[in-house]
Amino acid sequence: MLLTDINRDEVIIKLTSIEFVDTFITVKDQGKANVQLGNIKVKDGALTLNEVTVSSKVPLVRQKADGTLEVKVANTVLAASNSLNEILSKSPSLIVDTNGVSVFGRGQAVIYLNGVKITSEQFSAIAVSQIDKIEIISNPSARYDAEGNAVVNIKTKRNTDAGYKGLINQNVSYSDFAGFNTFTSTNLNYKTGKLSLLGNYSIQLGKDREILKTTRKRDAQADFLISDLTTEWNRNFDNYSNYGLGMQYDIDDKNYISAEYSGYLEKLGGNQESVNEITNNSGVGLYTSDIRKNNSTYNNSISLNYNSVLDTLGSSLFIGTQSSAYKYNIDDLIFAKSEGNANSSNVLKNLIDHKIFISSSQIDYTKVLSSGSIWEAGAKISYVDNKSVLDFFSSDNGQDFTPETSLSNDFKYVENISAAYLNYRGKFNDKFSYGIGARTEFTDFSLTVDSEQGQQLIKDKYWNVFPNASLTVKLSDKISLNTSYSSRINRVPYRSLNPNIVYQDQFTSIQGNPDLVPEKSHSLEMSTNYNSYGFKIGYDYTTDPIDAAALRGSDANSYVLKGINLKERHNYFLTVSKSISNKWLTSTNNVSVRYTNLIDDQFNFQIMSPRPQIYLYSNNTIKVQNLFNIEVLAWYLGEKYYGLYYDKSRYNVTIGLEKSFFDKALRCRLIANDIFHSIIASGDYNVGETQIYYNREYNTSYVRVALSYNFGKLKKVTYKNTATGESESDRAR
Repeated sequence: MLLTDINRDEVIIKLTSIEFVDTFITVKDQGKANVQLGNIKVKDGALTLNEVTVSSKVPLVRQKADGTLEVKVANTVLAASNSLNEILSKSPSLIVDTNGVSVFGRGQAVIYLNGVKITSEQFSAIAVSQIDKIEIISNPSARYDAEGNAVVNIKTKRNTDAGYKGLINQNVSYSDFAGFNTFTSTNLNYKTGKLSLLGNYSIQLGKDREILKTTRKRDAQADFLISDLTTEWNRNFDNYSNYGLGMQYDIDDKNYISAEYSGYLEKLGGNQESVNEITNNSGVGLYTSDIRKNNSTYNNSISLNYNSVLDTLGSSLFIGTQSSAYKYNIDDLIFAKSEGNANSSNVLKNLIDHKIFISSSQIDYTKVLSSGSIWEAGAKISYVDNKSVLDFFSSDNGQDFTPETSLSNDFKYVENISAAYLNYRGKFNDKFSYGIGARTEFTDFSLTVDSEQGQQLIKDKYWNVFPNASLTVKLSDKISLNTSYSSRINRVPYRSLNPNIVYQDQFTSIQGNPDLVPEKSHSLEMSTNYNSYGFKIGYDYTTDPIDAAALRGSDANSYVLKGINLKERHNYFLTVSKSISNKWLTSTNNVSVRYTNLIDDQFNFQIMSPRPQIYLYSNNTIKVQNLFNIEVLAWYLGEKYYGLYYDKSRYNVTIGLEKSFFDKALRCRLIANDIFHSIIASGDYNVGETQIYYNREYNTSYVRVALSYNFGKLKKVTYKNTATGESESDRAR
């Protein structure tokens, strides 16, 4: 160090550092041009800095530069949920319904856990208390499976401190609609040296309820029909349990292996009652059924992973494998009765034994170059064996049960998918960066159905390439514009291929369609951030879109609910988001609009004239001094004119009070969810000469008391990080 331009006879130099005590040196003018101070001895500091804590308000939602939405779950109102489905239904831009999870404006989403794709069966095994945050990726890169229009990546908590910590949650909910419901969960994490262990268990008990009202009308005199059907599900959660055990061993500071076991058990009781009043040219008939439910579901999964950080730039290697066994048993006793021109009653028995085995293995390699460019490459193989046996029996007038061979069948579906991908990300200069890649997937499947009509065998093989590209332009230090393109595929859910009949009443059933084919889409999206605003606009084109409808059955009065492929779909969307954060308010707000045009010439459907649909979302936390927090969450989903369907608008308003005790170890929440009981799915559509109206009411309006208690003893450890490609390696498990 060189000090110049000192015009003093005597100066005092002060040396300051957090590593040693302040040191003072007096230097006098010796008439020399240069004065050498030599080696300076300092004393170790009396103050040792063990920890620096920076406190700030973390926004519930933030939009990244590439358009990805990141939703914080831990320590927010979302953490007081009973299930992952409930968390997703309260997250921005996510719509949860009987078809699964979709992203508003983009369509069906595929669920990932820490960057690894999971099935709907594994989805139910995720412990709510382990979730840290959720990423909503509307235009995924080739590193993700080509399945789905979007990706929802669930990230769990990781413990980096030595010691142990635990979390106990207790929720008690009550609704006038369904009654009481309890949810209890516990989590424990332990870390010592190179070994980390975690375990979790949760159980839900209580009741659930759902009511579906359906009216079907045919006005033509020769084929006149009015069917007023009310179906009510009264479910008993006899035992809804989730459990898991995990282990991680750090080989060194750059390599670790991990293993995890997770599963769930669901024993469902209760009953399903249906009342169907049918008016036709023959008169009026009343048909009732009472289904005594005795269903059980088991799912067990194991995974084994190896992760390596290859250099200080952030290059990494991931190798992982997982297997899952799923079993679903139905033992329904059905009491059916008809009144009208001919009174009758009979008893039916519906037995279903459904098993799914899933395994997958993958390897991901990331190479970060010194220039900042990144290469990504990987491969994956997956196998699915899905089979079920349906046996239907009937008993008339108290006689012994006899097989109903026309309603019984065996189903088996086997699928193999092999995939590989290659990505490159680089920059032209400081203002322009880009990414380009492709994923290729080879699918080989066979579907076999054995029924009274004989054996039906469907086999096929197909190979697809899914390119993607992105371009980011840095307009200023505060504004970047990201443009991306991707191609995707939506394979048919296993249950939608299964021709097993799910009995609703004498004239209504649900049945899979083994003739369904995957839908394919091409998506273009642009996004940018400016200050606290986020903007996103996009378009996607889909061929063979998968939909569902009530089709005429074999009987003049019967209908079958099943999936169908339409011709094509064009979809446009726009989203504007705004975040607010100050001393007393943290707020996230979204306004979205989409316009969907569905085209079809294969079915005798009346296609709705498309209109824009609006979606509003607002999540707010208000801090009332240091006393408590008020949490207000609201969303509105406007009217939807979409292809076959017209859906009425629906909305949700949820209010909560949150108070912490004992230095935030105990967190208490009082939540009133859907206070106006307005989450009701209703609308209508036409199939040929039949008009169909529906109104589905859920158990969403409830009051909940939620308690969570954190405990543990942690030892702080020193952490050093020299990686520059950490964000690129963030998917390392």
